[in-house]
Amino acid sequence: YNKKHKGASLVQEDPAGPPPPPGFKSYKKNSGSGGVMGMIQQIINDAKTEEAEAIQAEKDAQAAYESFVKDTNDSITAKQDSITDKSDTKAKKEGELTDSKKDLENIMIELEELANESSDLHKACDFTLKNFDVRQQARDEEVEGLREAKAALSGAQLTLLQRSGA
Repeated sequence: YNKKHKGASLVQEDPAGPPPPPGFKSYKKNSGSGGVMGMIQQIINDAKTEEAEAIQAEKDAQAAYESFVKDTNDSITAKQDSITDKSDTKAKKEGELTDSKKDLENIMIELEELANESSDLHKACDFTLKNFDVRQQARDEEVEGLREAKAALSGAQLTLLQRSGA
C-alpha cells in the first residue's frame, strides 16, 4: 500500500519495471497509432457534427410542423367561417326565393282574374257591337211608332175637341 496516495489510483506515475536494456528505446507513444487514433477522433467529431445537424434539423422540422399546423388550423377556421357565412346567405336567399314564388303565384292568380274579366267584358262589347245596328234600327222604329202614336192621339184629341165644340 502506497502511503503517498490517500486514495486508490489506477494511474501509474513511475515507469513499471527496470529501464529498458541497451538496444531498446524508451517507451513512447507509437507514432503509427496516430492514424488510428486520429481516425477515431475524426469519427467522434463527425458523430458530434452529425448529432448537432440532426438536432438542428429536428428543431427546424418541429418549427415547420408547428407553423403548418397553425396555418392549417387558421385555414380551417377561415373555411368554417366562410361556410357559416355562405349558409346564412343561402338561407336568406332561399327565404327571398320562397317569398318571390308566393308573390309570383299571387300575381299569376290576379292576372288570371283580370284575363277572365277582360274576356267577359270583351264578350259583352262584342255582343253590343254585333247587335248595335239591329238595336239602333229597332229603336228608330220604336221612336217612329211613338211619333205616330202621338200624332194619332193628337189627331184624336182634335177630333174629340171638334166634336165636342160643334
